[in-house]
Amino acid sequence: MLKAIRYLQSKTKTPMLNIFRKHIEKFTQVSDDEFEEIKKFFDTKEVARKENLLEEGHVCKHHYFVVNGLLRKFFINEKGIEQTTEFAIETWWLTDNFAYEHKIPSEFYIQAVEKSTILYISKANQEQLLKAFPIMERYFRFIYQRAYAAAERRIKYLFSLSKEEFYLQAIRNHPEFVQRVPQYLIASYLGLTPEYLSEIRKRHIS
Repeated sequence: MLKAIRYLQSKTKTPMLNIFRKHIEKFTQVSDDEFEEIKKFFDTKEVARKENLLEEGHVCKHHYFVVNGLLRKFFINEKGIEQTTEFAIETWWLTDNFAYEHKIPSEFYIQAVEKSTILYISKANQEQLLKAFPIMERYFRFIYQRAYAAAERRIKYLFSLSKEEFYLQAIRNHPEFVQRVPQYLIASYLGLTPEYLSEIRKRHIS
């Protein structure tokens, strides 16, 4: 019975790992033998809609790779309003980078917007992985560079564009979000009220 369960778990996990390997190979090459060892550093998880992977005040222990689904990172401001700062769709990574690197309590929440399937790695496992497989340093360097560049662009848009222009820019860059993300979360990400976002959308639909 136990062997049967393990076999089913292995069969279920294989497609997830294939997606992850394809993503790695966008940035660096790994052999079959290397990947067999690399995947041992990761765990998998099915996450329910609105389930929290991280909560404010908890030490950020993991870095999350989205195999299927959609995550968001947010904080609760002084008015008690949720302010979304990042989304992550398929093949995107998400964590609280500062809290993860320094092993300290986070100021953020990470939550599933949809039912999601993720791979995740702990800080300790990631450090061991990078020592054992230097090629993965190249992979994660690209991941961090892309995340940093995306954060820089968002800051630039916040300061240089009107709220309406920021929304239209977001739609052009990531049209998939319009279909998948609830409007109130898009408003939260853009720093708008849901009512004002609705007005903007009506102007551009008509």
